Amino acid sequence: MDAKELRDKTPDQLREELANLKKEQFNLRFQQATGQLENPAQLRTARRNAARVKTILNEKAAQAAASE
Repeated sequence: MDAKELRDKTPDQLREELANLKKEQFNLRFQQATGQLENPAQLRTARRNAARVKTILNEKAAQAAASE
């Protein structure tokens, strides 16, 4: 996931993407707890992607507030 791609999306699309990432993170945690997680780096990637989406959402919110 690339920050440039995320900046092109609308806030609604970003919220949907964040929800999907949170679900993925939840599923990965369950896989880890049951010993079925094959690649532990996936947890880190999912967490970072969620943080990236949150950052872009906050940037867009600040932009909207500044333009008012």
